[in-house]
Amino acid sequence: MKKHYRHENDCLNCGTTLEGKFCHNCGQENLQIKESFGHMMNHAISDYFHFDHQFFHTLKPLLFKPGKLTNEYMAGRRAQYLHPVKMYIFISIVYFLLLFQSGQEKVAAPKVTGKPVNVEKAIDSAYKAIEKNPNLSASQKKKLEKQIGRSKKISKLGFVTVTDSDEVDKRGKNGWFHPSTDDTAYHEYISSQEKLPAAERDNFFQRQWNKKALIYREKYGESAKEVLIEEFKHNTPKMMFLLLPLFALILKITFWKNKKYYVEHMIYSFHFHCFLFLFLIVTMLLQLIIPASWGIIDWLMFAATIYIMWYIYRSLRVVYHRSRFRTISKMIGMSFMYLFAFTFCVCLIVVITAFF
Repeated sequence: MKKHYRHENDCLNCGTTLEGKFCHNCGQENLQIKESFGHMMNHAISDYFHFDHQFFHTLKPLLFKPGKLTNEYMAGRRAQYLHPVKMYIFISIVYFLLLFQSGQEKVAAPKVTGKPVNVEKAIDSAYKAIEKNPNLSASQKKKLEKQIGRSKKISKLGFVTVTDSDEVDKRGKNGWFHPSTDDTAYHEYISSQEKLPAAERDNFFQRQWNKKALIYREKYGESAKEVLIEEFKHNTPKMMFLLLPLFALILKITFWKNKKYYVEHMIYSFHFHCFLFLFLIVTMLLQLIIPASWGIIDWLMFAATIYIMWYIYRSLRVVYHRSRFRTISKMIGMSFMYLFAFTFCVCLIVVITAFF
């Protein structure tokens, strides 16, 4: 959208005489005071997200010229590109919103009406009915009994739930998210623990788990597990703010002979994850658009994986100036360290979500 500038050369904010479109004293742009609603919204969005020429000027090197943005930033050529931190914040918000929304589809469980059925009794009745049936041959009876025996094994493994009226699962829809105590309220649990000898009381993590489970079950009922999963999803973007500096530390260790400052590795970390999230956004959108009947989704995923691997290799060569062999060998070592750091961050988020 075209900007409308004032003809006067005095800054409306500080009064400084202007020599261009921006005030060299306070930085305010010399725009017309009266503007349309469209111009006002465009300026607001541009100021907050820098969604002007900077953003679109940044997209091409970010996606197709690995390592260039990092080199340009460290060389001081920054005005024409979006700041890496602001760019990461925006792209990560879009990525996680799209990621979580794409996983929101739920399959409704069928409603079971009538009297609960005891699976064991039903299986025993089926055995008796087969034995008493005069129309079945010996081989047919043996075959049917074999099928029933397989069903009985499955029921014992827990894939079929026995629903005696006095053995109804008190956990409801919460499944694994339930306390390890028979107490129904947190204050009851605390009172029970205080009555026990110190050696028999639950440890710290058991107490935290029971506290979370009891409070959530009381507050959210059968939706407690869904609430906990949503909390984990909301904590996942926060995990990245721990993973980003850890990745920069991995780069610092891997390329310590380059004598780069830690902040330079941090800039590469931001740029790389911006590319990764933006590329995954495009991939997810293509998956939503392309019909599954075309049969090219698997090929698309394969091509995306190859491109990401090439991008990492190429960006490392451009930024750190190592040979092909040394770059590949360091990529392999970095992959293991990154996997370890990622696993550590995920486990930390799980512990924080589940126990605190």
